[in-house]
Amino acid sequence: MRTLFIGDIVGSPGRLIVQERLADLVEHQQIDLVIANGENSASGFGITPKIAEELLGLGIEVLTGGNHSWDRKEILEYIPHQPRLLRPANFAAVNPGSGLFVGESKKGIKFAVVNLQGRVFLAAHDDPFKKADEELAKLPPDVAFVLVDMHAETTSEKIALGWYLDGRVTAVVGTHTHVATADEHVLPKGTAYITDVGMTGPHNGVIGMDRHGIIKRFLDGLPARFEVATGDIQLNAVLIETDEAAPPNEAGRLAAKSIERLRLRID
Repeated sequence: MRTLFIGDIVGSPGRLIVQERLADLVEHQQIDLVIANGENSASGFGITPKIAEELLGLGIEVLTGGNHSWDRKEILEYIPHQPRLLRPANFAAVNPGSGLFVGESKKGIKFAVVNLQGRVFLAAHDDPFKKADEELAKLPPDVAFVLVDMHAETTSEKIALGWYLDGRVTAVVGTHTHVATADEHVLPKGTAYITDVGMTGPHNGVIGMDRHGIIKRFLDGLPARFEVATGDIQLNAVLIETDEAAPPNEAGRLAAKSIERLRLRID
């Protein structure tokens, strides 16, 4: 199975490149499953029901979230009715929605997506390591492919989770920092890993936002309204390949054969 994970979609530029390039990418790369982080897709902060439906309609099977999941209040009523839009599983249990989705790929392979958020330099939610154990324990035995989106600030917390889950899930991918890392590899027990997939959106600014406002904020420290940047629009993603004929990992699930970074651009 060939799975594409698209890094944090930022604003209308990020949505535009997904709209323009995803279908061709799926066809040319023979992709069976598409997952994306969408928590910055509404003007850089949050996601709306309309945008969620738009992205899901483009062929994305599951959208993950993060610390901006609740920035658009209208999502609170929508998310309980759209299981394909996740928020971090280690948010308080009273929060609407879920951090786990189980589905079936084009090839008929049962898959699961787990969404977690780190705690270092972010809000003090529940322990993502223990929550990962809890979510994995819920999965039926016929779920063959498991991907974890670890939305976190620090590289150390993401890397630690990758090692913690090695051999128990197919892939652990990092999101949130919007800067792609070059450490994609398959861990010894068969789990594909990358610290950060990078951002899908405008790279002519500072992590997706207009650079002038960001620089001003660093210079004077005054409150400022940030706008999504323009120019150098990139789609950053990883392609994870598994071989159904190969031996499973120690948890009995598909082991990763490879993980590859992809970067597409439009002017």
